[in-house]
Amino acid sequence: MKRKLLTKIFPLIALAAFFLCAMDRTAAASGLFGPLQTISKQDGGLNTAIGYWYHEDTFKNGAERVIRQNQIYSQAAYGASGIWEAYARIGISDLKIFDVFSSTDASTTTNKNDFEENWKFFGTLGAKAFYPINKIIGVGAFVQGTYYFSNFTDDIVGTTGGTPFTTDLKVQNLWDVNCGAGIQITIPRGVKLYAGPYVYYSEAKMSLASNIPGLEYAAGNVSFHNKTIAGGFAGADIPLIKGFHLNLEGQYSDRFSAGAAISFTY
Repeated sequence: MKRKLLTKIFPLIALAAFFLCAMDRTAAASGLFGPLQTISKQDGGLNTAIGYWYHEDTFKNGAERVIRQNQIYSQAAYGASGIWEAYARIGISDLKIFDVFSSTDASTTTNKNDFEENWKFFGTLGAKAFYPINKIIGVGAFVQGTYYFSNFTDDIVGTTGGTPFTTDLKVQNLWDVNCGAGIQITIPRGVKLYAGPYVYYSEAKMSLASNIPGLEYAAGNVSFHNKTIAGGFAGADIPLIKGFHLNLEGQYSDRFSAGAAISFTY
């Protein structure tokens, strides 16, 4: 009965997830997507995890800028029947934007080129559904969204036309949506290998405190979003001992990102 129900609703979940991401133009990937099938017990139950994610991407608004983040998070998830799971995360992340303070005006000099800010909190919500074709192979789909609760801010000093200045750049309302689908294969020792495509959109508002000749961003909010909206992911979920799992994953859109998580099934 459960398999028949999932057979009917799975295509709708996958299509809804895909079109939600493909059509949303007002949304940084925050963490692993994880195995397509929940690791919770068959009868239903909780699983928790701690994870680290190294994220790189290219954002643009006219000029293109590489961003880099190191994210640490904790996750709680509930799943059942090996076919569905919902989860929430809380974590902290830094943010680096390369060459954003580079001046295009010879009369303006700055004390640094890169934007850097440490450890702001973010939250993530996600859900996934899985359809087992047989005991070895299955397909799944997921949707995941993240919002940063605080602004990232970095100060800069320099001179323009021989006059000293001090100003700051704020990155506000950073958030993202990720949606994807893929295939999962279970190999000996219960190791799950998974891979597939995903769609991803991330956006923030950039605001320079004052207008400085030669600096890219003027006073007022300017939208700043990822260059490439589609990519691929692949990973492995490896059972360890006494309910523990190791999850390793890589993602690629415009640049490569990777991370790992340790989870426990109750």
